[in-house]
Amino acid sequence: MTLRSPQKSTRKHHEVTIPGSDAADDRHERWKKQEDAASAATRDIADVGAVEVITTTAVHLMSAAAVKVGLADDPDSQLDLDEARKLINALAGLITAGAPEISDMHARSLRDGLRSLQLAFREASVIPDPIGKGPGEKWTGPVT
Repeated sequence: MTLRSPQKSTRKHHEVTIPGSDAADDRHERWKKQEDAASAATRDIADVGAVEVITTTAVHLMSAAAVKVGLADDPDSQLDLDEARKLINALAGLITAGAPEISDMHARSLRDGLRSLQLAFREASVIPDPIGKGPGEKWTGPVT
């Protein structure tokens, strides 16, 4: 019978850092570098053009309204027509007010998306609004 010494553990032990130690300084230096990288990656709002702000805002409203009107992955749990109505109204107002300021190319695609949402809202409603009284129709006119 041969006696063997126990196998050494390969488990890593946590290091305890003491303020002012080299390990803590390295960690703070890494954090500083990460914060600097994040700051460099973000854009200052002053550098963003008005057309981009308007279209990006419209796309965010459009995406949120699509989810609330039931066009997302799980319509049974995400359908909320009250919220969808608010988002579609805001989107219609933004597109109507912003259209003269942005190019026709941008306005046309935003109007198409808005119209699709308005029709999806009408289809999802148990009791559809009268023509011309649906969400956003105050600004866009009747959608059929």
